Amino acid sequence: MEIEKLAEVRLTKADGLAKALDGADVLYQWHSFSPALKENWDAASSVKWVHVSAAGVSQLMFDELVASDITYTNSRGVLSRAIAEFALGFVLDVAKDAQGSFRLQQQKRWQHRTTRKIQGQSALVVGTGSIGREIGRLFRAVGMEVDGAGRTGRSGDADFGLIYSSRELAQIVRYYDYVVLAAPLTQETRGLVDARVLEAMKPTAALINVGRGQLVETDALIDALESGSIAAAALDVVDPEPLPEGHALWGMENVIITPHMCGDTVDYLDDLGKLFVANLERYCNGEPLENIVDKSLGYVPGF
Repeated sequence: MEIEKLAEVRLTKADGLAKALDGADVLYQWHSFSPALKENWDAASSVKWVHVSAAGVSQLMFDELVASDITYTNSRGVLSRAIAEFALGFVLDVAKDAQGSFRLQQQKRWQHRTTRKIQGQSALVVGTGSIGREIGRLFRAVGMEVDGAGRTGRSGDADFGLIYSSRELAQIVRYYDYVVLAAPLTQETRGLVDARVLEAMKPTAALINVGRGQLVETDALIDALESGSIAAAALDVVDPEPLPEGHALWGMENVIITPHMCGDTVDYLDDLGKLFVANLERYCNGEPLENIVDKSLGYVPGF
């Protein structure tokens, strides 16, 4: 359905938001890192629902919004498969030493090596929401053994079987070949992977981050990579972001870096738009919205 059939549409950039908000019921925030709503909060008195084109919304939460009656929804689920595929690609890159092969190619050297298979390898997925669960399902499909870590520990989970509490990371990471971060950034998860967790990992293990850069203490990660406490890291998100020129992570041979793109497929913008229009139809029909964020938590609860 065309959105114009459901509502009057006002398109604006950040500098015109205050005017566009006048009398508006709904705000679709396309730029998922923009502070524009916070900066124009006084103009948002009529807004009842805000939707953002991202799953992670921690960077968009502010006190006035959290305390308000505004319903806040995100785009959970739209990018989950793409992010899971990217995470699996990272696992394959590390296991098959794609970086090493590329370096040898650049040197025009034909050097036979052995690599690791991923079947039977173990992975701990930190974050048991939509993205983490899609990662778990995809990893299992290629023969990996997968457990989860989330806000609360439990057994008998449909996707993971066993889920640990993320507070136990330092005690459990030693059992896994890959530790994959797919958790939202909250007060509880900020700096979750610190020196203690990294030192507890297998020296042959790899850390993969497709969640948020601030889940990891960057200096501790650099130390772990340099000392051999862990074998490798594959990072789609970093802290700081974007990573400054000259940062130590850029030059490390056991690090793969991509620029926060793991969910961005060629058709992802269309998919994000379709989700919003479907939710707008529900809103106009007085039906419950999907993907309602618990603003006090910073994510959609349920797992």
